[in-house]
Amino acid sequence: MAKARANTRNAEPGGLWHQPTLLNLLADVLIVLGIAGLAWAALTVLQRLPLFPLREVVLAEKPQRVSTEQIAHVARTTVAGNFFTVDLETARTAIEKLPWVRSAAVRRLWPDGLSLTVEEHEAVAQWRHLNGDHALVNKQGEVFVADLPEDVPALPRFSGPEGTAAEILARHDEFNRALASIGRSVTTVGLSPRRAWRLRLDDGIAIELGRDEERHPLTERLTRFAAHYDSVKLRLGTARVADMRYPNGFALAGIERTTLPPQPAAAGRKS
Repeated sequence: MAKARANTRNAEPGGLWHQPTLLNLLADVLIVLGIAGLAWAALTVLQRLPLFPLREVVLAEKPQRVSTEQIAHVARTTVAGNFFTVDLETARTAIEKLPWVRSAAVRRLWPDGLSLTVEEHEAVAQWRHLNGDHALVNKQGEVFVADLPEDVPALPRFSGPEGTAAEILARHDEFNRALASIGRSVTTVGLSPRRAWRLRLDDGIAIELGRDEERHPLTERLTRFAAHYDSVKLRLGTARVADMRYPNGFALAGIERTTLPPQPAAAGRKS
């Protein structure tokens, strides 16, 4: 019986060290962790060593509104690492935070530089948020915040709910086409939270267009205004407000009657 028990003990598994599959798996995990640790340490050392340092940022094209001093400041404060370890995405994001920068592209320039391409905003209108804050609108209909330089010509003024700048820009062009026949242009476009449109022209007259309707679209109302603009001005004078919200007519307010110059008396024929 003692011999039988001894044989049974010898047949039992010998623990972890007698399981080659598990040992191989554990060894593989340790090797992977070791390699990862060595790679991290090597990367850290490489980043701190003065190897392949970045020395310059090359502009693909000189920006008009963004100064080289602004770009240099961003490069000094945000770009870290050397030619191989620099985080291009971080550099791009930092550049795009500058006023007038719409987008930026950053790439490595061998052996010690970065190449920077900047797309600037092109302001086409001033923007006034419904809360009173001011900004600008670019030609893509995007709102951005920047100081308007003095050399920029007078821009039309837009206001409306959040996210409507592109729509207002498209409508502004549409309105100007409708007024081209009378030589007038739109200087201000306002869109209320209830989707009512109000315009102001370059001669100072305000036009209440109201809400766009399928049966009475905005352009139809503005075309009606343009068709009667000259005759009304000649007969009644200049109005301060034209209410075009009527389906078949309009109302005028604040009319300033035009004073015609006195006509010279007709000379009689001498006998």
